[in-house]
Amino acid sequence: MNEGILALVSAYGPLVAMIIAFYFFLYRPQRAEQQRRDDMLATLHKGNKVVTVGGIYGEILDIKNNVIDLKIADKVVVKLTRSAVSRNITQGKSPQMAPEKEYPAEEEKQDE
Repeated sequence: MNEGILALVSAYGPLVAMIIAFYFFLYRPQRAEQQRRDDMLATLHKGNKVVTVGGIYGEILDIKNNVIDLKIADKVVVKLTRSAVSRNITQGKSPQMAPEKEYPAEEEKQDE
């Protein structure tokens, strides 16, 4: 009987180990990242500064359902879907807050 169990474990053990590894190394982190993205998209509001999937920076002027009016330049407003937002630059900040401190360019930094 022990030989039968040992043969079964040696035959299916690596497959079970790969499935467990796949779950912990690929599926779980991807699901957590998707949850963070969904939370970020759900918390978008007027005044947020965002970056689109295409790399366009802009400020949200209005959100109606899944359509966002994004101001990308003076007198230039584009409409895009909520899912086209890649990153919320002002996430967690109110629109009235002062802009972040700008850091000097790499060339201007002193060697330490």
